[in-house]
Amino acid sequence: MALQTEFEFTLPQGYVDGEGNLHKHGVMKLATAKDEILPQKDPRVIGNPAYLSVILLSRVVTQLGSLEDVTPAVIENLFIQDLSYLQALYSKINEGSVLFETVCPYCNKTHEVRFDRPKE
Repeated sequence: MALQTEFEFTLPQGYVDGEGNLHKHGVMKLATAKDEILPQKDPRVIGNPAYLSVILLSRVVTQLGSLEDVTPAVIENLFIQDLSYLQALYSKINEGSVLFETVCPYCNKTHEVRFDRPKE
């Protein structure tokens, strides 16, 4: 059985680009050591350690809707619910199981969602 290295996702809210287009569906890749090490050298992270998450996610989110590139600027402009979702997904695929709350965009009810590490 091959190791799964890419994971599709759908953002709870979605990213709205400068032209008003909504991008919700994407792909996140499994992180490499390089993905975790290089952002720590970024001046934005050195100046503000909380920015690490932005740089890291921009390295591992390989697709988002029809965007050509997922840059740190894209991640910076996500709604907080989407940022939290991607952080939880990152933890799930790279570190193990994660439980978080999300609001259904259709019924507006809060639900707990558990991401379990994929079985090999």
